[in-house]
Amino acid sequence: MTNPGRFRLGCAVWAHKDWVGDLFPAGSRSADYLALYSRRLTTVEGNTTFYAVPQPDVVVRWAAQTPADFQFCFKIPQDISHTGSLDAGHAATHAFVERMTPIGERLGPFFLQLPPGFRTRQYAELGRWLAAWPPGHRVAVEVRHLEWYAEAGEQALMTLLDQAGAGRVLMDVRPLDVGVLPGAEADLRRARDNKPDVPLHVLQSGGFAMVRYIGHPDLQRNTALLDEWAAQVSAWLAAGIDVYFFMHCPVERVSPALCRALQQRLSGLAGVPPLPWDQIDLPQQDRLF
Repeated sequence: MTNPGRFRLGCAVWAHKDWVGDLFPAGSRSADYLALYSRRLTTVEGNTTFYAVPQPDVVVRWAAQTPADFQFCFKIPQDISHTGSLDAGHAATHAFVERMTPIGERLGPFFLQLPPGFRTRQYAELGRWLAAWPPGHRVAVEVRHLEWYAEAGEQALMTLLDQAGAGRVLMDVRPLDVGVLPGAEADLRRARDNKPDVPLHVLQSGGFAMVRYIGHPDLQRNTALLDEWAAQVSAWLAAGIDVYFFMHCPVERVSPALCRALQQRLSGLAGVPPLPWDQIDLPQQDRLF
């Protein structure tokens, strides 16, 4: 019998001031956001490393502030993924992974977000980067050029990822097209402009799935799509596939509520423990920080 996969749920960032009074207790200090976040949700996209590699003491501090069962999924720095050829970034990739190793058991899969101009003709370049990936660490790949979503390109990509034991990052931008919300028109328009308009093909490789869900700020408009994802996550977990699910929203204060909405649909399934958020005593937590 296949052991169920492990489900982890989080947001794109761990610090947002509008979460105070909701995800974070009223009066929380910004210095405590990571510690508080990691005791409410179970993973986070490490988008911060896309823009800058942290200093060693910062990495050690992140590890010290978070519980042992929490996991960071750090994004490969843009200097590697978006500047020149991936072939020039092998040494920098190894140095980056080495810098993050003090995170220890809190280290989830890394992910490589390729730029929109990275096309299928660069297949071999991606293959060389994956072949040089440091052993002992998981990595997932997000592609944005539409050539990778055509049948031939996608088959080639999935074969390459399977051979490398790498995961596939899925981005679901469908919620951005389910209608406007008064007061959030500019946020939705900006999100639509910034996010790639790529189709959703529900695929996984490497023994785990990584989903980036770009939610609509009106929770009710996410209902049907979250129902779909709950069914898919259930199937993956039953097949022994680990799932990392990240909630984004053009109105970031809504992201924790999206997490709760999906968690509620999955409650009681094997591989889906209750959120730590639901097991803490908020008054006592207030006194801790």
